[in-house]
Amino acid sequence: AGLVYFLIAIVLMMVLAKPFTIIEEGQRGILSTNGKYQDQALLPGLHFIIPVIQKVYVVDTKVRIINYASRIEASGGNAAGINVKPSITVLDKRSLPVSIELTVQYRLNSQFAAQTISNWGFSWEDKIINPVVRDVVRNVVGKYDAESLPQLRNKIATEIDTSIRAKVNALENTPANLESIQLREIILPQKVKSRLKMYKLQNKRFKKLNKRFKEQNRKHLKKLQKQKV
Repeated sequence: AGLVYFLIAIVLMMVLAKPFTIIEEGQRGILSTNGKYQDQALLPGLHFIIPVIQKVYVVDTKVRIINYASRIEASGGNAAGINVKPSITVLDKRSLPVSIELTVQYRLNSQFAAQTISNWGFSWEDKIINPVVRDVVRNVVGKYDAESLPQLRNKIATEIDTSIRAKVNALENTPANLESIQLREIILPQKVKSRLKMYKLQNKRFKKLNKRFKEQNRKHLKKLQKQKV
């Protein structure tokens, strides 16, 4: 009976100490031994550890999203894998404020997950992705006048995409894989919107007058031709 109680006690101690961990698909385990991270992340599966001395931190390697938006709905908070941040305010070439909304999809580079956590910590996204995105957007958009931004939308989107990828990929061990960078909206100052609206109206009137002038000129030429005959 004493042996049975001893075995039960051993089993209970093992269960309570939990000398194992399970890493699921889309995750990696960062093994810490006496506070020092192991160089290689643990792959999905069952792993045994030494209680007290070792600890495993599970990190997500699935696709994550940062939405930069002007309006953050009360019900649309930060869901799993989705981080909502304020839109990026940029001063254009003439120091007029412009708001940029975009969506960035990325994932932790599983090959170097342990090194990334060791170098940047568990808040690596706020230290890598967010600063790079804001810096690139301000540098790219700040080169142009606010009025020209709508016409240059595709060019600006390409510049932002290329520059963000280049900066992230240039970091040691390429900590993140960028899936997509989508420029959603360019929000201009009200006075710029009013000015563009006025330009459109003037352009519309000019085209209308030009069309009328051409029609009158055509009729006049036709009349002259008849008189010659």
